[in-house]
Amino acid sequence: MQQLSALDTLFLSRETERTPLHISRLQIYDPSSTPGGRVRLRDILQLFESRLHMAPVLRRRLAEVPLGLDYPYWVETADFDLEFHVRHIALPKPGDWRQLCIQVARLHARILDRSRPLWEAYVIEGLDNIAGLPRGSFALLLKLHHAAIDPAPASDIVGVIHDTSPDPSEATGAQPPRWRPETIPATSGLLARAWLNTLRQPSRLAHTLVSNAPGISGLRDALQRHRLLATRERPLTRFNGTVSAHRSFDARFYPLAAIHNIRNLAPGATINDVVVTLIAGALRRYLLTTSELPPASLIAGAPINIRTPEDADGTRVQMMTLTLYTDIADPVERLHQVHEECLASKEYAHAAGARALTDLTQAVSPRRGSLGLRAASQTMLMSEGAAPINTVISNIPGAQVPLYLCGARLLCSAGLGAVLDDMGLVHLVPSYHNGISIGFTACRDMLPDPTVYGGCIHDSFEELNTAARALGRRRSGSRRSRRPRRD
Repeated sequence: MQQLSALDTLFLSRETERTPLHISRLQIYDPSSTPGGRVRLRDILQLFESRLHMAPVLRRRLAEVPLGLDYPYWVETADFDLEFHVRHIALPKPGDWRQLCIQVARLHARILDRSRPLWEAYVIEGLDNIAGLPRGSFALLLKLHHAAIDPAPASDIVGVIHDTSPDPSEATGAQPPRWRPETIPATSGLLARAWLNTLRQPSRLAHTLVSNAPGISGLRDALQRHRLLATRERPLTRFNGTVSAHRSFDARFYPLAAIHNIRNLAPGATINDVVVTLIAGALRRYLLTTSELPPASLIAGAPINIRTPEDADGTRVQMMTLTLYTDIADPVERLHQVHEECLASKEYAHAAGARALTDLTQAVSPRRGSLGLRAASQTMLMSEGAAPINTVISNIPGAQVPLYLCGARLLCSAGLGAVLDDMGLVHLVPSYHNGISIGFTACRDMLPDPTVYGGCIHDSFEELNTAARALGRRRSGSRRSRRPRRD
């Protein structure tokens, strides 16, 4: 058995039927690269079966300690049923992109069953009316609980089920070890473990203080930043209130080359700067259409993964806050301001302090630990009150080479995030091969028209892309004018 971290336990304690805390990846494939030009459900089941040992969490279920006296455990469940987790559906007619987004939003809205391993996969067929997709394409929606894995390491699970060649036989690996399921301890056994862990707390705390000595000095600053964030004013929007149990979803896809070109509008700008600026422009456009754009700029939260190579399991995340400059109409000026905002942010430099406080929390009791986590995390996923942000923007690095599932080439990928009270709109931005996607998940009552907001994202991209192309033409013309004339 493996015990959950304090932070992952907090993810579980904050989950409700109305606000499930899992993430999802929507991936679309072209089966024409397979020998028979088709991938069947049994092929995908066999693939998962053969690689379950590479992602142990896929066969682990929760064992919760009575009365919450200790953190829960992951247990290798003896009654694991792969066919319960891998399911097959056909997209209802008309089978277009809008229908796919509606179906995916419905599946994403359903809470995962805690009596089983916390993941599900849906094979979705019937995509033949989606423009731009080869005939016969299919999708895979993969749902993973935050307690099991956070957005950045989710690519590890994605990597497990994919190959870098259309021929799966080319993938090499050691012989899978024999799987040994575990028995969930009786209540008396779990309570005995909790008692022993309580006795060990003083020594664990001393060890943690010594091992985190370099980061302890940043604890006071981390706590002070938490107090400042809690009192920071943010404008209220339609996305900041009590959410329903229903979700809306859409995504837009862009080539990385175009994003790189847009970076030239602000010297030193990063891909993240461009993405933040693009989403800020979309929010500005959408709220203008509803006559709800506040005069003050919206604020976004950007999760930062502070996990180190020594952290084999468990979520370690910190939240950086960014001003979006939605009060600026000029997209180029907005990009400059966003770039300066990211440069000026000191949140990255303070990750050691937040990490130290997270480790300290793990060394004390669950009830006391949750108090420290709220200060360490600075993330609305762990906040009982109103978070000082309007939305979340999370970048997810992905593979930069083509990937294949049972020989079918992965064409594109989009992410769906966890929507919570006071945080009714979340953006996930995974990269893959030569492109990125901007996927957004929202409370359906707050964003009933995801196609309209998706159009705002596209218009914001085109605005920046047009400015970048114009800059390129000016630079090209300037270079030609400087060339010496031949007599």
